[in-house]
Amino acid sequence: MINSIIESISITLNAEFGDKYKIHREEKRQGLKEPCFFIQCLNPTEELFFWKRYFRQNQFCIQYFPEDKMHGKQECYAVGERLLSCLEYLDVSGDLVMGTKRKYEVVDGILHFFVNYDLFVYKVAESVPVMEEVSSETHVKG
Repeated sequence: MINSIIESISITLNAEFGDKYKIHREEKRQGLKEPCFFIQCLNPTEELFFWKRYFRQNQFCIQYFPEDKMHGKQECYAVGERLLSCLEYLDVSGDLVMGTKRKYEVVDGILHFFVNYDLFVYKVAESVPVMEEVSSETHVKG
């Protein structure tokens, strides 16, 4: 499910910003070409809600590395505003998921945008083959 959400975030970012902005899903230490985005899931959690329904909280951090180092904060603030609106809803495997707890901050010239995509999942139990016939005999003494 997390990979599906990351894929939807990538598609949404590409639709909003275009092909000029590279989108990375894995951390890249060297050879990073700005402007670019880096998407990561921080701390996914799951709680039993009721019987086979589970509530999953998926917090994501989308980092933006600006192209202009001299005016990086201005560029980051502009991108942050665009992210607030474009990542409000995602189409994840045909379902519309709302982004909650959306916020951003600029640290050391890099934009850190946080958003949660929380959803319910239903776990289907493994089907066990049923017995076809049962026969029993009882005897009573007396």
